[in-house]
Amino acid sequence: MISVERQYQSTMDAPQAEGHAPAVGSRDERIAIEHHLVSIVDDDESVRESLPDLLREFGFSSRAFSSAEAFLSSGCVDESSCLILDIAMPGMSGPELQRELARRGEAVPIIFITGHRDDGVRARLLKEGAAGFLLKPFSDSELLAAVRTALQST
Repeated sequence: MISVERQYQSTMDAPQAEGHAPAVGSRDERIAIEHHLVSIVDDDESVRESLPDLLREFGFSSRAFSSAEAFLSSGCVDESSCLILDIAMPGMSGPELQRELARRGEAVPIIFITGHRDDGVRARLLKEGAAGFLLKPFSDSELLAAVRTALQST
């Protein structure tokens, strides 16, 4: 499997001014983005290391967690504006965390990520309220679009 850092390489190679992140819109949009915490829950260390860096390039604050249980006990549930969530993890799975958050009345938009294509699972998770679904490997522009859509759903 291609590492997460490599997955983003194709769109990050586009010509940009030295030291600048890809454009994310107007100054007002960038200021609004900076007030959003995007939490990432994935048992894959490379995802936990690379996605926060990419999200920071887009102007978001981010926190990464190795498990659903770690996220739930972190105190970040109420602070999170969006959750990027792996489907298959040891312990509590992504869909189980989605159900637990719904049971608790937490309305954080969820973008599921997975390396396994299953259109039935995708349809079910979207029907159950997921704001997005990305199949690994995904591009940085796909991630940014999914996060923007999720934030607009709140």
